[in-house]
Amino acid sequence: MNKDEYFMMMAIKEAEIAYEKNEVPVGCIIVFEGNIIAKAHNQVELLKDATAHAEMLALTVASSYMNNFRLLNTTMYTTLEPCIMCAGAIINSRVSRLVYGAKDIRVGSHGSFINVFEKKHPIHNLEITGGILEENSSNILKKFFEKQRKKTKI
Repeated sequence: MNKDEYFMMMAIKEAEIAYEKNEVPVGCIIVFEGNIIAKAHNQVELLKDATAHAEMLALTVASSYMNNFRLLNTTMYTTLEPCIMCAGAIINSRVSRLVYGAKDIRVGSHGSFINVFEKKHPIHNLEITGGILEENSSNILKKFFEKQRKKTKI
């Protein structure tokens, strides 16, 4: 198991927590100098807040840890390709590297729906790697939505 797979497994553990809480199972961690400085999972239902995505919550925790909104030299691992809102926050937070698992054809911002990252930022470059443990990330999402569909048929 390489470094990216290890940290993605940690993000998947966060997604599993979201699953248990009946949230869309997306998990996210942020790593700085080889250490996890933030971890989060979706809390949209709990907080009744459409912006409470795993990535947004992890960025808040990491900014607090770093005492700075500029998260230079950090890597974000998220189980699902970020949406447009999260992509904007990732760019504005100056995350150095983004690693994601599953593609999101519904609202993915790295080319699955739209490519927010296509145009290069004038002073900050973001390295992106997709498809890390994609099957693991996809499976928990499939399981969640199958469970949701069964609930609505009752």
